[in-house]
Amino acid sequence: MAKKEVKNTENLAIGVGRRKTAVARVYLREGNGNITVNGQKVDEYFVDVLNSSLVSQPFKVTETEGKYDLVINVTGGGIKGQAEACRHGVARALVNENEAYKPALHAAGLMTRDPRMVERKKYGQRGARRRFQFSKR
Repeated sequence: MAKKEVKNTENLAIGVGRRKTAVARVYLREGNGNITVNGQKVDEYFVDVLNSSLVSQPFKVTETEGKYDLVINVTGGGIKGQAEACRHGVARALVNENEAYKPALHAAGLMTRDPRMVERKKYGQRGARRRFQFSKR
């Protein structure tokens, strides 16, 4: 059997981003702006232009476009939640790389995790808040 050659790439920083039930692990590496999401290019994974531009938004804020490569593993949630989890992870990874980026990213609202999640269904009810219909007789 032929052994696969493993490229020894060093991560400059790692960031974990979350949104709803989506979790993104972001690995920041030196490079020229290539973004890979779950083994695919960002434009192939996030077909919608809005979602693919969300991932690179922290680079625009910090003016570091084309300076770093990204390798992102994202699971859970829907497409929009995954894109926003990736954005959060990229922002955190950039701050791990250079602390000077934090004020600009925080001012743009990219450092804050969006805490809104679907509320769980309660027992004895039809949904999280919705009750079963009450019948007087």
